[in-house]
Amino acid sequence: MKGKHTVEKIGGTSMSQFKDVMDNIIIGKRKGRELYNRIFVVSAYAGITDALLEHKKTGVPGIYAKFAEGDLSWIENLEDLRIKMFEINASFKKIGLDVPKADAFVDERMDGIKSCLEDLINLRSYGHLKPSDFLPASREMLSAVGEAHSAYNSTLILKANRVKAAYVDLTGWRETEQHSFDDMIRKSFKGIDLEKQVVIATGYTKCEEGIMTRFDRGYSEITFSKITVITGAREGIIHKEFHLSTGDPKLIGVEKVKTIGRTNFNIADQLSDLGMEAIHSKASKEMEQCNIPIRVKNTFEPEHPGTLISNDYISPSPRVEMVCGRKEVLAIEVHDPDMVGQSGYDYVLLKFFADFNISYIAVNSDANTITHYVPEKTPKIKECIHAMKKGFPGAEINAKPVSIVSAIGSNMNIPGLLARAAGALAREGINVLGMDQNIRQVNMQFIIERQHFESAQKALHQELVEKHK
Repeated sequence: MKGKHTVEKIGGTSMSQFKDVMDNIIIGKRKGRELYNRIFVVSAYAGITDALLEHKKTGVPGIYAKFAEGDLSWIENLEDLRIKMFEINASFKKIGLDVPKADAFVDERMDGIKSCLEDLINLRSYGHLKPSDFLPASREMLSAVGEAHSAYNSTLILKANRVKAAYVDLTGWRETEQHSFDDMIRKSFKGIDLEKQVVIATGYTKCEEGIMTRFDRGYSEITFSKITVITGAREGIIHKEFHLSTGDPKLIGVEKVKTIGRTNFNIADQLSDLGMEAIHSKASKEMEQCNIPIRVKNTFEPEHPGTLISNDYISPSPRVEMVCGRKEVLAIEVHDPDMVGQSGYDYVLLKFFADFNISYIAVNSDANTITHYVPEKTPKIKECIHAMKKGFPGAEINAKPVSIVSAIGSNMNIPGLLARAAGALAREGINVLGMDQNIRQVNMQFIIERQHFESAQKALHQELVEKHK
């Protein structure tokens, strides 16, 4: 049975502008009971998790990465981050944060982590611990700090602004007992009256399965999904710095894109596969199964309904809902004259991907060539290709950097749509290296040279969205 409440996820960039979050999302024009029946799952402030682990996009090492490599400058990084967290605290003083209390919280967490990591180094020096014995737990512990910091601060600020707020710390700080993911959520929310409190929960959840081990940097959306399902929310809401639009507004232009409005979980999966941050694919699965819709809203346009993602939505009129893509893709091409007519060749080939835990975005083939398209920064991709070359000594195997641009929609049953899309690319002098579309017609993908990534999206959006009547 669904409850009256919503569970709402706030990302790191928005959290760094917490006054706007408070004015637009949490408080706004609400009074009395309107403030409650809401659970907010918060990310760390922008840049904090990058500093704790490693930069998500550039790979620049943070505290964890240096600790894992035995680089003692992690201690200096930790102290630098402590100062940065103090500066963040000071910036929120004007909206009610009790800065001494917030700083004491940071000190307690950072001192504890520093002491723990130093103890691990000492213990390791005696030769009885392998890195695999302690590094996963170290990464989990470091990951948790950012969300604990932002959630604790948010609770203090809301209380100072006369909102009854409850801080739910799912990080399991100093808890020696282990719980499953589901049990940790149930235990932490036991006894909380949602009718009388706004709940601020950490995006990180400590659990015996290891949330970082299973989901890595997508863990806050997994926590959001779990809380939504376990507490039986009527709706999950994700607040972002932008609307879920027909294209990238920064690339195509704010005046040219439109808010999608409605779509379904299948389309959300397509976006996730292309690296679009609408919702983590594993986060949406349980909500989809429980028939709990997800709404994506713009933090800075609180009155706008945003985009509703539900189970059963199909666009009543055929249309392209979004043009998007993934820039950094590798085309893994296997050309083997012995492939033709050979049963099971693709099965053996895919086993290499499975052995190295590599998933692909698209695949196409002909009589003697199979090409898989995988994210370029996929871990162990070089090792996988090396193993494939040894496993298929008679094959020619190449890895080529490419990009994928896609037209996506819940109902794209439009005769001539493929021809229009290919024509739009051709008019811009863009050669299509490969193309992928299945019978469901929800995702039309074009493989192109990387240099055409931006211009291809503009051309497709203009032809398939802006010209749509």
